[in-house]
Amino acid sequence: MQMEYRKADSEILERLWEKNIQNNAGDNRWIYWKREFTANNQTGRASTFVILCDGEPVGECTLLFSPACNAIAGREQLADFQTVANVHALRIDKAYEGKGYVSELMHFVEKSAAEMGYTSLTIGVYAKETRNLSVYLHWGYTDFVLSEVEDGELTLYYRKELR
Repeated sequence: MQMEYRKADSEILERLWEKNIQNNAGDNRWIYWKREFTANNQTGRASTFVILCDGEPVGECTLLFSPACNAIAGREQLADFQTVANVHALRIDKAYEGKGYVSELMHFVEKSAAEMGYTSLTIGVYAKETRNLSVYLHWGYTDFVLSEVEDGELTLYYRKELR
C-alpha cells in the first residue's frame, strides 16, 4: 500500500469529486460543491490537497485563501488572501480513519501554506463534534476566532500560527 500526499491536479480533483458525488448519491449539493471547489482551485482562491493510496484519492483537505469563497462568506478573519487561510473539507474514507493519515496530510498542508507565505490557518468544527474538536486542539488550533450557526449547527473556528 503506497500512500502519497500532494496538491491535487485537475485530473485528481475530477476523480475526487466524482467519488464524493457517487458516495453521496441523491444529495445534489455535492454537484454544486464540485463546481465551486473546482472553480476555486482553477482561479487560485483555493488549493485542494489529497491523500492517494496506490494512486486513488482516499482523503482530502482544501485550503481556502480568499474571503470570496462561499464557505468563508466574506469573513476575512478566516481567510484574507494574504496571511490567513482556512482549512476546509478535511475528510478521509472510513477504511483509512484512525491510522494517522489525516495528521500527516495536515502537516503537509501546513508546510505548503507556510511555503506560500501564510502565517496562520483557521479551521471550523461543529460544536457537537467533540472528537474532531479535541484533535484540532491537539494539532495546535487553540486560538478561538469566532462562532456562527451554519446549516443549523453551531460552528466554532480556531486559528493556529504557522512557524
